[in-house]
Amino acid sequence: MSKPVRIAAGQGFWGDDLEAPVRQLEGGPIDYLVLDYLAEVTMSIMQKQRARDPSVGYARDFVPLMERIFPRCVAEGVKVVSNAGGVNPLACAKAVIEAGRRAGAGGRARVGVVVGDDLMDRLDDLLAAGHALNHMETREPLAAVRDRVRSANVYMGARPIVEALAGGAHVVITGRSTDTALTYGPMVHEFDWPWDAHDLLAAGVVAGHVNECGAQATGGNCSAEWWTLPKMAQVGFPIVEAEPGGEFSVTKHAGSGGAVTARTVKEQLVYEMGDPTSYVTPDVTADFTTIQLTDEGGDRVRIRGVRGGPPTPFLKVSVAYSAGFKAVGSLVYAWPDAAAKARAAARILRERLDRLGLAFDRVLVETVGWDSTHGHLAGDPPPDLPEVQLRVAVRGRDRSAVARFTREIAPLVLTGPPSVTGFAGGRPAVQEIVAYWPALIDRTVVEPNLAVHFLDA
Repeated sequence: MSKPVRIAAGQGFWGDDLEAPVRQLEGGPIDYLVLDYLAEVTMSIMQKQRARDPSVGYARDFVPLMERIFPRCVAEGVKVVSNAGGVNPLACAKAVIEAGRRAGAGGRARVGVVVGDDLMDRLDDLLAAGHALNHMETREPLAAVRDRVRSANVYMGARPIVEALAGGAHVVITGRSTDTALTYGPMVHEFDWPWDAHDLLAAGVVAGHVNECGAQATGGNCSAEWWTLPKMAQVGFPIVEAEPGGEFSVTKHAGSGGAVTARTVKEQLVYEMGDPTSYVTPDVTADFTTIQLTDEGGDRVRIRGVRGGPPTPFLKVSVAYSAGFKAVGSLVYAWPDAAAKARAAARILRERLDRLGLAFDRVLVETVGWDSTHGHLAGDPPPDLPEVQLRVAVRGRDRSAVARFTREIAPLVLTGPPSVTGFAGGRPAVQEIVAYWPALIDRTVVEPNLAVHFLDA
């Protein structure tokens, strides 16, 4: 049997540990480094950035990272697969090419960039053709918010990633691919799996699900005896050792922190899980109840037996739209009677807002340190709380009303209960709310427009 293909996770979200990809390269041999930057909220942030500057809209910290690691990746034959392209993958690819040239990889590296997931230019035509893009939960048609839509991107599967790798790409950059595709795309490429080999593809999806959140599979954010996990300041990220028959092992570099155990891997497997018998991706539907998991010790977990079925006729669309404005302000109250002071301050503030005639879609009051996590389940506050933070947030369509709210927090310092100890950051900022609209679309009107372009460093 040929040696396993080692696919290392180096990023779980935009803003994750910047040194993790470097540690994955330096910690031992790997074949692929996969970097997952995107979430629904991330797409919204990137779209807001592109609206201000058409040259951005991607994970900009990916570029200096590539400049740093490009020479080693080329020298050691490590391929990088990432959805860092966000809502502007071509701009991201061009920036990476320039980074590669600065790093001395000119003439030795190729970047494959996947485009076609962005539906904004086609949106009106699609709606006119009867693709209503109904909200997956409310069933409301997208037409209800069409005038406020800021971005619309389809979740792509692994096919264009495989095409890019087959075309000789050392770095593959996508827009809104599924998180799992970054891992099972290389598996399909390396093992030449056919697209109707549903069990093999489903195993790849499970491997991708383990990798997609970075250190969450190696002890990060782990509730299972988290205090026993060693060296978390140098936590190792997961590595999938994939085999042609669909079995794989999860491990990490020797000497790195954290742990790979049945418990850490199982916690990641149930993350963001709906129906475990039908985990839907663009290329296959995976049955997570068929996973056979064995803890082999020594930071190694074996997974086998995964079964899958055909994909659905649809692809998921991630739409971001403007949904008004918000602002959040906070004050800290000290003992004695910290919680009572905070609640009194909230009542005073609400009366002042009402007197000013300010109306909001929602006013949220939280007492951090007492009820912000568990709400009414927290019960009555203990009398000896040393301090609590009063946090008040408002949301509404009227920007001027939200802006006026931001001026009403600070006066509580001298016109409300005593012992305010913190008013950090000054007046709260008004922020635009970019909301998420999930929908489904017939895949036949999307997939013909997916394409891969190649740029040479």
